[in-house]
Amino acid sequence: MIRINQLKMPLGHSADSLKARAAKTLRVRENRIADLKIVKRSVDARKKPDICYSYVVDVAVSGLDVAGEQQLVHRLRDRNVGISQEKVYRCPECGGERLDHPPVVVGAGPAGLFCGLLLARKGYRPILLERGQDVDARTREVAAFWEGGTLNPSSNVQFGEGGAGTFSDGKLNTLVKDASGRNREVLRLLVEFGADPSILYLNKPHIGTDVLSQVVKAIRTEILRLGGQVRFMSQVTDVELEEGRLRALMVDGSKRLKAEAAVLAIGHSARDTFEMLCSRGIPMEAKAFAVGLRIQHPQSMINRSQYGQDKVEELGAADYKVTWKAASGRGVYSFCMCPGGYVVDASSEPGRLAVNGMSYHGRAGENANSALIVTVTPEDFPDRTALGGMHFQRQLEERAYALGGGKIPVQLYGDFRENRAGAENFGQVKPQFKGAYAFANLRELWPEELSQALIEGVEAFEGMIRGFSRPDAILAGIESRTSSPVRIPRDEGLESPVRGIYPCGEGAGYAGGITSAAMDGLKTAEEIIRRFAPPVYRGDSIFTDREESNHAE
Repeated sequence: MIRINQLKMPLGHSADSLKARAAKTLRVRENRIADLKIVKRSVDARKKPDICYSYVVDVAVSGLDVAGEQQLVHRLRDRNVGISQEKVYRCPECGGERLDHPPVVVGAGPAGLFCGLLLARKGYRPILLERGQDVDARTREVAAFWEGGTLNPSSNVQFGEGGAGTFSDGKLNTLVKDASGRNREVLRLLVEFGADPSILYLNKPHIGTDVLSQVVKAIRTEILRLGGQVRFMSQVTDVELEEGRLRALMVDGSKRLKAEAAVLAIGHSARDTFEMLCSRGIPMEAKAFAVGLRIQHPQSMINRSQYGQDKVEELGAADYKVTWKAASGRGVYSFCMCPGGYVVDASSEPGRLAVNGMSYHGRAGENANSALIVTVTPEDFPDRTALGGMHFQRQLEERAYALGGGKIPVQLYGDFRENRAGAENFGQVKPQFKGAYAFANLRELWPEELSQALIEGVEAFEGMIRGFSRPDAILAGIESRTSSPVRIPRDEGLESPVRGIYPCGEGAGYAGGITSAAMDGLKTAEEIIRRFAPPVYRGDSIFTDREESNHAE
């Protein structure tokens, strides 16, 4: 097919007008456009309020074979017209090495679910172990927690079916360079299981918390249909090793599950699992990440900056991305920006508090929020062990919990900038939270150098988005779970030096969001498929002592 880049179209255009513009660009009659596929659509607001769409489309012209397409492209001599080079995803053929037991996938977040799905579709009948609840029970429990209920350390915003991304904006953009077609395959699978088909071509696709929860449930149903097992409230509490190789997993402290291959898709908040793995000699290392505060602005203010007007119905709530390098050399940037969203209590450990951002599919909330985060490195951590970054996160979260008395600590930006407690009331920016909050001085959360870097960034961002540094912008902390604090090394076959263990996804340090985690899940499944033959199904209990009763049906 012929690819056309930067095909500009006005808002509100019809499908027929897009086809006509493509024909004009290629200098062929419109009735010769046999097929037109939208590859990408982005918004061009550089001349606001005159906003348009910019398309990348693939076009088939009737009567042209591959040579004819190449001749047409050559004749046009248009730098925006070429031959489509889209990579089609291909799963490898099954290997021949014997597996006596089904592969085990630990964690049912994006990495674990997509790994399990691919394994199931290739006949491996994987066993998925998830420490939290299924998405419906989890959603009810999280809602009760936000209304003042008790935190469940096993099932919360971080743990449970769908992973931490289930309670987020469901953003699907990624910066991963991928020549294998996995990115497109992840989006295609999400559509197959219920996501809107527009995610296949939108420049910044998102699903939303409400839709994503239904998608992950549909993926689980497919894994079960294909003979896999998904067991909730089943935490891996130990690993049994022999001569540098995995022999079994211990589940919930008492149940032994034999396994020659286990995928560790445990997520960035599985701190007790990190501690267990480290104690068992699984190699891991501390890595840099970032910490910060959530900031809320009126969504209408962000719309004015990005669109030149308070609201553009067709485009919905505007987003933004801002970056700055502080005088200290630290990077300051927005992260997980949630248009029309909420700041949520994302805690997972008693006595420690963390926040995140969340949007529903409609992004209809009154405020925009994002995390403004500052880079930290192992030199900032309280110890130089592999778990130094995790200990640093815990320190910050303990301070946040104490500052807010167990509630989300909040402060107006003007008071934060001046380092004063301030009056306990809001300005024109009205709070949008999921979970209780209390006023506090957030400068007490962390080292002063981080506060200074964040302030420097916010003041710089004012030159990019008017009103960004407004004194009544609402800050909340602490955003400490931006990425995993550790990396679990793996070789070219994606296997740990402890054989049989496959570190995977964000928790292992190889992803940074829903899409990249899902892609890494596919990639890890491919390595298992390439190496092993599907195990022979025996139909007996997966445990050596007694059957686990909490099997997802």
